[in-house]
Amino acid sequence: MSEDVVATYSDLFEIDQNLDRLVKNIELLNFLNPLNIEQEKKVFFASKYRKNPKFKYRKIKFNPYKMQRLFFNQRLERIEDDQIRKLYQDIIYEYSGLIQCIETIGSGKNFYYNSLKVFGTPKERDVENARFILHFDDEQIPDNGIKKYSAIEAEAYFREFAKRYAFDFNIKKSTHISASAMVLNASETLVLKKNYNFSDNELKVLANHEIGVHMVTTFNGKSQPLKIFSNGFVNNTETQEGLAVFSEYMSGSLTLKRMKELAYRVIAADSLIKGYDFKGTFDLLYSQYKLDRETAWQITLRVHRGGGFTKDYLYLTGLKKVYSYYHSGEDMNALLTGKVTLENKESILRLQDLGLSHRSKHMTDSFAQNLNTNKKLDFILTNLK
Repeated sequence: MSEDVVATYSDLFEIDQNLDRLVKNIELLNFLNPLNIEQEKKVFFASKYRKNPKFKYRKIKFNPYKMQRLFFNQRLERIEDDQIRKLYQDIIYEYSGLIQCIETIGSGKNFYYNSLKVFGTPKERDVENARFILHFDDEQIPDNGIKKYSAIEAEAYFREFAKRYAFDFNIKKSTHISASAMVLNASETLVLKKNYNFSDNELKVLANHEIGVHMVTTFNGKSQPLKIFSNGFVNNTETQEGLAVFSEYMSGSLTLKRMKELAYRVIAADSLIKGYDFKGTFDLLYSQYKLDRETAWQITLRVHRGGGFTKDYLYLTGLKKVYSYYHSGEDMNALLTGKVTLENKESILRLQDLGLSHRSKHMTDSFAQNLNTNKKLDFILTNLK
């Protein structure tokens, strides 16, 4: 980046760096995953699914009110470019919403309403799409779904997989996560569920999802001149998760079973707005949809953590958008420049034209060639509304 660009946009860079210092404290998933998942799972199963879990959460180490004030103290009027100023204004509102989410974790409805503001809730079309997927007959699962790899063996697999990328990241194991694996953006860490066993296909799915997209956009974002690429554009979850599941599809590891899991997440997220409590959502999945109790627990935990977390419905909507985008012949590079959104593609390209951003340094390995051979998945993805 030239010195002229830095000088011309000095006010923008100052505000961008201020926001970067503030946002380090508000990685939502750091606070949202309960600390006592395994204990409460045992109690719930022992109660024959009649006693709602009582989850405990990590204490926050910042003052939410003061943090909000520091965000809104930024003098955005100093950014002369209207489009860039609007982008930053929307981002500050988004960060404010995330602070409100963190502040109200574990408080029931308060957290749920804040989650709604940031992530939204499934529309009727999304629920219909989920039901459409669930109508398809189950298929043979690769390697019969046998979970034969420990977290230690999984770590070795991911380290080998990562050699195809020119970046290094941390791997740690934890019992305090609701997913089998997740990426923490700020600390460049892949977290694996310590007491979990992985199947062959699961390892492939997670490698392409977590490393192939989430780590790629983490490192691409951190290489950009503006920190918002790393910290996140507004509503970036949908695009980021859509890209990650699309990477599973392109690598040939996406299965109908996995698609159904995403559909069940939509059904579970939709149950929140219908007033279901934890045991109600679990019963819906376990008794009505006949999921095994481990899967029903996992999906229910994901949507009820914090007090009602709606994010999970966005995986399916994001996948449909990215699938359509790719098949219309669009360039995938702009979507990998950081924690960005498909909707902000024009802003990203304009920032590149102004010398305030550059093209993605790392590209998702699976996007080079479509290895999907399951025609049923293409039929489903083409026909989602």
